[in-house]
Amino acid sequence: MWKKSFLMFLFSLSVQKAALDCERMRKTNEFPSPNLNSQTDAVMRGQNVSLSCFNQYKSLRITYFLFRGEKCLSIQNGPMTFNLTISEARDLGPYKCKAQVSNCSKYSLEFNFTFVDPVTAPVLNISVVQTKTDRYIMLRCISFNGSLPINYTFFEKNMAISPAISKNVREPAEFNLTKNNTGEGKEYRCEAKNRLPDHAKYSQLITIPSTGKAMKDNAPRIYGNTPMEDGTYANICKNQAGTEYSQEIHYATPMFQEVAPRDQETCNDCKTGYVYSELIF
Repeated sequence: MWKKSFLMFLFSLSVQKAALDCERMRKTNEFPSPNLNSQTDAVMRGQNVSLSCFNQYKSLRITYFLFRGEKCLSIQNGPMTFNLTISEARDLGPYKCKAQVSNCSKYSLEFNFTFVDPVTAPVLNISVVQTKTDRYIMLRCISFNGSLPINYTFFEKNMAISPAISKNVREPAEFNLTKNNTGEGKEYRCEAKNRLPDHAKYSQLITIPSTGKAMKDNAPRIYGNTPMEDGTYANICKNQAGTEYSQEIHYATPMFQEVAPRDQETCNDCKTGYVYSELIF
């Protein structure tokens, strides 16, 4: 009987000591909350990602628990790296991590992923007001697909000439500059990117030579259901006679997309194999 009482006494002491140790670690911050993070919180549907959970005090013998909502996904001794695939809404989170030493435990902050659609190649349009001495150039860039906000940057050759211009609505970003009319031709393009890392897209390169005629770099034709670009068009508007010389030039790279033929365009003896397109500015 006395042995059983003695064992109960020792067990009580160990529980009290563990409680005191846990309270001491809380007060002295010897056992801080774990960190739960990933390389990015912006993901595409079906993307593989990793979540890491760790505590800065590596000398402690810590057991880690990873939760999604109230469901425990994994238990591991030592720092944890958990690989998962984000396929549906429930995979977005919230995730949290518990670190436990003896009977003392702490939780990380919650972590959530967000679905983001990648941007498509943007379209660059250029308007030029040309006088005898100067060119006043307006660059306009828009990507028609991709989650907002989208950041746009304009380039002259390979050098950025604008800061990142953020757009929270589906509208073109604009940038104005002035060039000497006697200078040589310049090449322009724009970049579009959103929160997805390593998914930036660039427009076609447009060259404005000193003669005032615009040219686009040669690019392979793409046939099918995807939008495609074809040619660069210049619309030149000269001023009225009797005023100082100037002209306004608009350079546009339109988008073509395959569409079904309209009713009035169909007939019994028409040949098959034609592709109908609509012009999207």
